[in-house]
Amino acid sequence: MNICGFEVGADRPMFLIAGPDSLESTGLAVDVAGQMAELTAELGIGYVFKGSFDKANRSSGDSYRGPGLEAGLEILAEVRRQVGVPVTTDVHVEAQIAPVAAVVDMLQTPAFLCRQTDFIQAAAASGTPVNIKKGQFLSPGEMAGVVAKARAAGGERILVCERGFAFGYNNLVADMRSLAIMRDTDCPVVFDATHSVQLPGGQGARSGGAREQIPVLARSAVAAGVSGLFMETHPDPDNALCDGPNSWPLAHMRSLLETLVELDGVVKRRGYSEHAL
Repeated sequence: MNICGFEVGADRPMFLIAGPDSLESTGLAVDVAGQMAELTAELGIGYVFKGSFDKANRSSGDSYRGPGLEAGLEILAEVRRQVGVPVTTDVHVEAQIAPVAAVVDMLQTPAFLCRQTDFIQAAAASGTPVNIKKGQFLSPGEMAGVVAKARAAGGERILVCERGFAFGYNNLVADMRSLAIMRDTDCPVVFDATHSVQLPGGQGARSGGAREQIPVLARSAVAAGVSGLFMETHPDPDNALCDGPNSWPLAHMRSLLETLVELDGVVKRRGYSEHAL
């Protein structure tokens, strides 16, 4: 499948979706995108910048949500103009899909909305590639039905994304078997290595996160065989306006990605033993 100017798939080199969870300023977005563009080009990784203009799913009504639709799209357009990389963001209601699709190279649907039929089909019908996040309440096999809805609406470039499964209160677990199961949708599979370590509502009025576990899950997912990774990154995660506890420090991206590229190469050169059964 060709998205954003490069090919993705279970047998293609991994690609990366990365950026700050929420857009904070044009300067920060351009800086992160610029550094990531240089690094991924050096490592031969397809790259898509991600930043949210609005985060509707918040623990508290007082939490930072983002700059809003108009200002957020201006920031994303500026990232494309200055850095020359594809961009993506999430949409939350059907009315946002058309204006966002006119600016970005890929849409992302929030995990909680994966079963909203009209919303998923509207996103798929936009003609823009769509990264559909699996709900924290959904088994991996159930994503086949979500994909079928998207395809029925004319969606041809659909990706499916694992971001962990709710496990008791304020916790998520990532089952690596789900990555193989979701390959059966015939869609490229993406693993969200940063939201998977989130502790929803773990700090009371805000979510926490186990940032130190991000490399553990990222390595595991690449070894399991994914088409791409999603990672939130920030130059100063402790002071990020949103999802800092589960954001990976920008300064540590190089060492992690170098390891992941090596793992990805080994896995995809040797193929998947499970396919022989």
